Amino acid sequence: MSSAPGMNPRSQVTRLLVEWGSGNKDALDLLMPIVYDELHKLAASYLRREHDARTLQPTAIIHEAYLRLVDQDLSNLESRSHFFGVAAHLMRQILIDHARKHQTAKRGAGVERLALDDAIYLAPERSSELISLDDALKTLEKTDARKAKVIELRFFGGLSIEETAEVLGISVATVGREQRFAEAWLHTEMASSNE
Repeated sequence: MSSAPGMNPRSQVTRLLVEWGSGNKDALDLLMPIVYDELHKLAASYLRREHDARTLQPTAIIHEAYLRLVDQDLSNLESRSHFFGVAAHLMRQILIDHARKHQTAKRGAGVERLALDDAIYLAPERSSELISLDDALKTLEKTDARKAKVIELRFFGGLSIEETAEVLGISVATVGREQRFAEAWLHTEMASSNE
């Protein structure tokens, strides 16, 4: 099976996911190189934001995500956005696992208040911020799972507002409102936990 000439990678991913879900095991062999490249770009974008992230490389993140993705039952996914929603959750877990390994002895000691984007940096000195963000997201998830998912998809999955709306089955305007509320709530929660 070969990809259709002129088909963009987003459409290819969706088509291959549908074929894989329909039982075509060859579709997975074609899907993985496309997904691998996109996941690698996402991992590299996390690390580009952090100048001191010497302890983790994009390849390490992507290999771990790839191994975790292969173990997932992805047969019910029907779009690229849904697939990357799963990938976003797995990458969040990888980043948190890494941060917990490099957490300083005094969690949050001397931590400056950061923008939400900055909290996902991977340098060891930022581990407590990432863990604080994860803890806050877990708390938010208990009261409003959709708002927590919006943040996960946007910040850990790298999905656009439109893609996030597609994954969650809500409007673009609702994604924007949910994101603004969740960001404000997370800032408050993280600030209170670091006091």
